[in-house]
Amino acid sequence: MFQLTPGTRKFIVHWGKMGARWGINRTVAQIYALLYIAPEPLNAEEISETLSVARSTISTGLRELQSWGIIKVVQVLGDRRDHFETMNDVGEMFRIIVEERKRRELDPILGTLRESVAELEASDEDESYARERLSEMLDFFETMTAFYEQVQKLPTDALIKTAEMGDIVRRFVGLSKS
Repeated sequence: MFQLTPGTRKFIVHWGKMGARWGINRTVAQIYALLYIAPEPLNAEEISETLSVARSTISTGLRELQSWGIIKVVQVLGDRRDHFETMNDVGEMFRIIVEERKRRELDPILGTLRESVAELEASDEDESYARERLSEMLDFFETMTAFYEQVQKLPTDALIKTAEMGDIVRRFVGLSKS
């Protein structure tokens, strides 16, 4: 069994809480956190014992993480069981999680906004205020989605450099630091 230290335990617990805030099952997030810090690939039994979580819950969580593409199955010489490890590229992992959140949260909002605006525009009722407000929201979400899609095309190193330019960008668009 992988031995947790107070520091690794703290990280796993916090990652689980953070995952829950993102709409990801707490245990699934903890499985990812454990695999991320494990120096060697772990099998499902080791994960179950380390996290004190039922084996069936671990299996379900591993399938979910595999479906996202942020963990993979590896074979260990002399052991017939599947072992699991995370991808090494933190930037790619971040992109995948953000894309999954976009798919789960923003895409349905965009669809609903588009349908609502279309229905309001086709309506005989005087709903100009609601139509205007929802159109503004739709424009904002479509602009942010287009921006997100452009950012997703950047290589990780360019994305990091862009993020590090925060104050320069703020000044460029006419905003002060405060």
